[in-house]
Amino acid sequence: MEKLFELIGMVTYAGLGVIALWGAFCAVLAWRRIAHARFRDEEAQDEFLDELDTELLNGRVDAATELCEHDRRAMPQLALYAIENRDLEFPRLRRALTERFEKDILADIEHRLSWVATAIKSAPMIGLFGTVIGMMGAFSNLSVGTKVDTGKMAEDIMFALITTAMGLAIAVPLLLCSQGISVRIRQMEDLVASGLARLLDTMKALSQTVRSR
Repeated sequence: MEKLFELIGMVTYAGLGVIALWGAFCAVLAWRRIAHARFRDEEAQDEFLDELDTELLNGRVDAATELCEHDRRAMPQLALYAIENRDLEFPRLRRALTERFEKDILADIEHRLSWVATAIKSAPMIGLFGTVIGMMGAFSNLSVGTKVDTGKMAEDIMFALITTAMGLAIAVPLLLCSQGISVRIRQMEDLVASGLARLLDTMKALSQTVRSR
């Protein structure tokens, strides 16, 4: 029985380690994905849109396309999609741009964030499992008879407390990181929404210019 408890203890530690690494890995990927997809601030996005407006409103569609092609951030890629599909009706184009943003950018980030949430929920549960196993080991030591190994009992109780602490130590930082990522997602959505509104106004002006010619 003692060897079984030791084996379960090793598996518990390993499980907590895997959850911590996977949760941190997904959090870092989500954070980096947002950093690569968004402009630093609204001023930086406005600078890009000013340059794009200049090219489009002067009829230099090829130059505007080239401006967007090599920029992998969300707004330039959405602008590129809008330029390539500028013949669509504007309600349909707006809907297509929104769907593309959700599919290409938000879906991947939310997928990673869901794994972080899973790690946040799982770590304390496994820690609690370790607590139960540790206490079972301690009570098992008490049940063997009059001679109680106090050292072994202390080890079992220590294992119970360590796994509980580890579960919380994994969950709390990941929870804070998850909330930080959620804030950055909302900031990115606000930036993209304002950028898309301006982009669509530019596309309307371009369409009117083409028709007048």
